[in-house]
Amino acid sequence: MRNQFPFLGVPTPARRAAGKSLLRALGELNAEALLAMADELWELPEREYQYVALDMLAMHWKKFNVEHIPELMRLARRKSWWDTVDAMAGIIGDVLRHKHDFMDEAINHEDFWIRRIALLHQLGWRDKTDKALLLGYCLQLAHEQEFFIQKAIGWALRDYARHDPAGVRAFINTNKSLLAPLSYREANKHL
Repeated sequence: MRNQFPFLGVPTPARRAAGKSLLRALGELNAEALLAMADELWELPEREYQYVALDMLAMHWKKFNVEHIPELMRLARRKSWWDTVDAMAGIIGDVLRHKHDFMDEAINHEDFWIRRIALLHQLGWRDKTDKALLLGYCLQLAHEQEFFIQKAIGWALRDYARHDPAGVRAFINTNKSLLAPLSYREANKHL
């Protein structure tokens, strides 16, 4: 974490165990109340509070729809680092499941963390992944020098390769000269 944030020192398993019943009890709240609570947790200095907010949003993701995506993105832009951004990408991916074109604005965003969310939001979708969208996003950002974008390209391709290894292999071999070496290595890891 490179000393980016203060921590309480609570390990993830202990944090999740301690918060599970409390977060389940929040299931009666609507999306706006959950977002307001996440916003309050995000304001607290220690990183574990952002993790609890993400645990809560992930547990209750079915309460959200595309209208809530801007607020989720706004949270991701505050105190941004790979840990919270990647967790938010998963939540946004759950909300957007099968709404493939919603991230077109995000892939062009000035904030590279938002572009990272656009790259990663289809992780785990397997046969539901919009292959053309994923590969198009990877090519669109292939020129970027930002480590976290290069890594995300490789990760997204590696994840999709579990479903379509031949398609990913063909893509990375065809576009090897365009992809950063990091992206290429990450995509190729399990092929």
